[in-house]
Amino acid sequence: MADSDTCCSTQLIDGDGVFNASGIDKFMKEVKLGECGLSYAVVSIMGPQSSGKSTLLNNLFSTNFREMDAFKGRSQTTKGIWMARCAGIEPCTIVMDLEGTDGRERGEDDTAFEKQSALFALAVSDIVLINMWCHDIGREQAANKPLLKTVFQVMMRLFSPRKTTMLFVIRDKTRTPLENLEPVLREDIQKIWDSVPKPQAHKDTPLSEFFNVQVVALSSFEEKEEQFREQVMVATVRCEEIANEKYAAFVANEDWRELEETVQSEPISGFGKKINSLLHACLSEYDAEATYFDEGVRTAKQKQLQEKLLQLIQPAYQSALGHVRSGTLDRFKEAFEKALKGGGRFAEVANNCVGSCVAQFDEKCADVVIELAKWDTSKVREKLLRDIDAHVTSVREAKISELTSSYEEKLKQSLSGPVEALLDGANSDTWPSVRSLLKREMQSAVLGYSTALDGFDMDKETRQNMISSLEDFARGVVEGKAREEAGRVLIRMKDRFTMLFSHDADSMPRVWTGKEDIRAITKTARSASLKLLAVMAAIRLDDGDKDNIEKTLAVALLDGSGIAVRSITAATDPLATSSWEKIPSSKTLITPVQCKSLWRQFKMETEYSVSQAISAQEANKRSNNWLPPPWAILALVILGFNEFMTLLKNPLYLGVIFVIFLLLKALWVQLNIAGEFRHGLLPGLISLSTKFVPTIMNLIKRLAEEGAGVPAANDNPQRSSTKYNSNAVPVGSSVSSSSSSNITSSDNGNRYTSSSKNE
Repeated sequence: MADSDTCCSTQLIDGDGVFNASGIDKFMKEVKLGECGLSYAVVSIMGPQSSGKSTLLNNLFSTNFREMDAFKGRSQTTKGIWMARCAGIEPCTIVMDLEGTDGRERGEDDTAFEKQSALFALAVSDIVLINMWCHDIGREQAANKPLLKTVFQVMMRLFSPRKTTMLFVIRDKTRTPLENLEPVLREDIQKIWDSVPKPQAHKDTPLSEFFNVQVVALSSFEEKEEQFREQVMVATVRCEEIANEKYAAFVANEDWRELEETVQSEPISGFGKKINSLLHACLSEYDAEATYFDEGVRTAKQKQLQEKLLQLIQPAYQSALGHVRSGTLDRFKEAFEKALKGGGRFAEVANNCVGSCVAQFDEKCADVVIELAKWDTSKVREKLLRDIDAHVTSVREAKISELTSSYEEKLKQSLSGPVEALLDGANSDTWPSVRSLLKREMQSAVLGYSTALDGFDMDKETRQNMISSLEDFARGVVEGKAREEAGRVLIRMKDRFTMLFSHDADSMPRVWTGKEDIRAITKTARSASLKLLAVMAAIRLDDGDKDNIEKTLAVALLDGSGIAVRSITAATDPLATSSWEKIPSSKTLITPVQCKSLWRQFKMETEYSVSQAISAQEANKRSNNWLPPPWAILALVILGFNEFMTLLKNPLYLGVIFVIFLLLKALWVQLNIAGEFRHGLLPGLISLSTKFVPTIMNLIKRLAEEGAGVPAANDNPQRSSTKYNSNAVPVGSSVSSSSSSNITSSDNGNRYTSSSKNE
């Protein structure tokens, strides 16, 4: 026994449940527990009253707990909970001796203190010793049954499973070997665990999640005291020393260290066989050295050694198993990709590759199995299957996405251009043609898409949803193109107006000669533009779509008479709204009020072309009416008869007049007098005044050169060699009020301008 100063034996809780706070403070200071930090252990013992708990602790840990005096009768020795420090054991180890259960002093019904003390011990202890009689094993009404029920019940009250080592110490061992006693005891423990009511959270939690159960046996202390002391002091200590030596030798083994280091980075062929060989050699050496000690202690320490070795090996084993899993997964990915490139239905290829790779995994697992551990590889196998399934799902989604994108792109290409062309040439058949195009292309795409989806083995509902999504995409392409074109409707309307207004029925450029009915042409062009606006106002992709948009626009926008338009505006304007009758907002591209605004802008921007045409017509008429009226010609003939006769009698006058006529004709052509005055009197006079003198000088120079026999130099870039067609004014020509002159060449009927300053 150790003296009290070394053990510092202190009562933690007295028999009435009162906590000894001052005694604990003194105990902590004496054993210097504060200096240990977290480096300390707690061992507690519980069991039936008078079962030798204090005796066992005193012999194990050299403590000085009070022991029962057998000569005074069997009665309660330890009251409450006592604690002491183990002498000579590092790190600091605290042992707690609990009051015995099933004592007559407490009575049959007072189990509250037993449960509370058991709960306290389980909450703070690393190892709990359960002291029990050997003859109680297998008995239904044994003293250990209430104790175990109490232990298991209070363990349920802890917040979460806290794995505690529960060491069953079988006292007064009989001739029955421990190998036969232990299975019976474990079976009893499991039955008690199963019968204990559990909270819902731990309904199916196994015993192993809460406790690490171990069993040892000791001879009777009273009948075989020497053997009892020997088993405890010699066999336990020596077997533990041997086990520690073999464990240290295993850790230092070069073969093990090489295996441990290599398996972290790469797989090792024959890993399980090599590890099994090392384990067998280590345990065989232990058995050889511990063969003469107590069988129970020897076996228990061997199990502890084996568990420590397996704990040491487990990380390497997990790494080896991880290599098997990752290698199998990589091989699956490679084989799966290769099989998909070879063609075949996706689902069949996936199933074949999965089956093959899982079989390879099972075969590879056999190469890393540790025989002593019997570890279950099912979790790693399940992880592999999850990874494979995730990869298959990922590839499947990628393939379906790629397939869907491919068909969507085909639909986009086959619909965008044709729909744009149909909307550009908008007429009464536009939307029926768009519907026909959409139906045709959509049926073709759905047929191919549906056939391609058959290889993925998807359920009918999912497959139909994907087909519906493709159909919605096709409609979306058409609707998107329609909305895009609706945003350019004003440009389209102006282009259509210009085309019809500026070209005749044969698509030839229209020349305003003065005979055209500009009002009728304008009305026709505007009606066609209004038709385009009506077509673009709403989406009509369903066969039953009917509306009166065109009629509404014609009544409200086309000018029938000013009075009618004013009466419509003043009374009930059909365009003063944001929605069309029978057309939902989702299908509306241009609202009525937007149509009204667009038409106003359209008219404003096209009125210039109409005014230009009218101006060109009027200018053409003026250029064709340069002769005086018939009455003026008759007056000239009558009043100039005498002068005419004089000219006939004097031919010289005729020659002079002829020369003057030629000069005037040349000046007329060179100065383009008819063309200059087409822009107005004042601009014409200004332009002629700047050109008159240079033109006279040019004529004189040419006459001089011709008289001398020298060819005339073509130094006038504005000189005309052909007749000017003054009766034709091209469409789109502008009337300018500037001081610049228009020099016209009639080589091909086109006109262009140049500044007189450049001449």
